[in-house]
Amino acid sequence: MDGFLIINKPPDWTSHDVVAKLRGLLRETRVGHTGTLDPMAIGVLPICIGRATKVANYLLETDKDYRVVMRLGATTDTQDGTGRVLTRSDARPSSDEILRVLNGMVGTQTQIPPMYSAVKVDGEPLYKAAREGRVVERKPRTVTIARLDVLGIADDEVTFDVTCSKGTYIRTLCADAGERLGAGAYMQALERRRVGSFGIDRALSLADVEAAVRNGTIGERIFSIDEALAEVPAAEVDEVTAERVCHGVPLQCSRVASWTGACRAGGLVRIRSHGVTIALGTTPLDHAQLTARGATAVITVDRVLRDGASKVAGGRDRLR
Repeated sequence: MDGFLIINKPPDWTSHDVVAKLRGLLRETRVGHTGTLDPMAIGVLPICIGRATKVANYLLETDKDYRVVMRLGATTDTQDGTGRVLTRSDARPSSDEILRVLNGMVGTQTQIPPMYSAVKVDGEPLYKAAREGRVVERKPRTVTIARLDVLGIADDEVTFDVTCSKGTYIRTLCADAGERLGAGAYMQALERRRVGSFGIDRALSLADVEAAVRNGTIGERIFSIDEALAEVPAAEVDEVTAERVCHGVPLQCSRVASWTGACRAGGLVRIRSHGVTIALGTTPLDHAQLTARGATAVITVDRVLRDGASKVAGGRDRLR
């Protein structure tokens, strides 16, 4: 059982709670999640199973969609509705002001991770320091807001959809918007609607998983590693080359039989044999340079997903 289950996380469950539940249901110890959702948040939580745990970090690199409800007029110590209120304000910006500020947040910007987060400083998660009343100096990180669409403004609540890069804290986005508006704000509700190619329409409830396990159809609900990384360029190789790759030997581009997609310098590449991904690698050059240099260009093997190419040859060990 190797691949991904896309779970629609219920409220008041931690991501770890979901993983623990699925380990019991699937009777599989190799289960993990890709991208923590706060307990109050709901929505898409990709769960990796079996060999798919080897590529969890790569799925974290993808962008994400969220639906957000932001409440104006107050700030909290957690930057969301679960925290202790720090300040209140009677200031109420107009709809035009709200639209101007939120539209102005599209693009690349820096965020300071909130104290109530799992980010580690000197090996200690920030939330542990926050619970002890300590404030730790945090380094700003660069994030990208690719899209922000305001859906509605009603009284003190603003609902909007946002597409953002990895590492973006929506709580901090709300807090920063509230500061710019001069009214204060915090995140009231959050639904993650997409991670990479997996949208909310493909997500299962935990009850759905339980039913599929009982019915013996759970295998049909698991997405393969190739489906999870469908947007990553792929290099198809023969069995002899695949065997070498599975032993960590760098892939000479002259040995690539065909390409799917165009790779970018420093980007991720799927190495495939018989249509199945056997390894992930990094290319030092873009697609045009790789194909032009031929034998002198190589792709470094970062992660081997198969013990040997022979398993792939007959299609007996698909990542499904």
